[in-house]
Amino acid sequence: MADVSNRKFIAPIIAGLALLITAAVWIGLPHASLQQAPDIALHIIDGRSIDLQKLHGRPTVVTFWATSCAICIEKVPALKALYRSLNPRGLELIAVAMAYDPPNRILAFSKKNNIPYPIALDIDGAAARAFDDVALTPTTFLIAPGGKIVFSKTGSFNIDDLRKKIVELLPAEKPVARNETSLLPVI
Repeated sequence: MADVSNRKFIAPIIAGLALLITAAVWIGLPHASLQQAPDIALHIIDGRSIDLQKLHGRPTVVTFWATSCAICIEKVPALKALYRSLNPRGLELIAVAMAYDPPNRILAFSKKNNIPYPIALDIDGAAARAFDDVALTPTTFLIAPGGKIVFSKTGSFNIDDLRKKIVELLPAEKPVARNETSLLPVI
């Protein structure tokens, strides 16, 4: 009789494990169906509106996040450093707060952590829908200057790998000419 009752639990356990494995694989996969950045405007917490189409010509990172997402919060210092180092060369980075995240919490987090890049509120979920129905955080996209999405990742990502991809899209830095006896630029 113990064998019969144990069999009743095996099928649901196997089904549950299969579902967990499928979800884990899906989270790690890029959003393959989205190839171009959507034509949307993002509403920034400072009152501005940023039209993604007007950013063509600049590599742009769009990352969906939430204040309740541990990985998202863990990535903030690295994203701040990435933005500060590459924004002067042309990178734009926009963090899109998920619709379920209360705006007052987002504003307080941004102020407390001195976030230098724009943070958009996605109150009605339109941005998440436009980006292939983003439901999990973090979900990060790198948009090439022509509007093509060249990288997308749901879940944690390697910031150094993202930096390399961005640098490949930026104009080359102009080297400073120096003579051999001085560290001053040659005029």
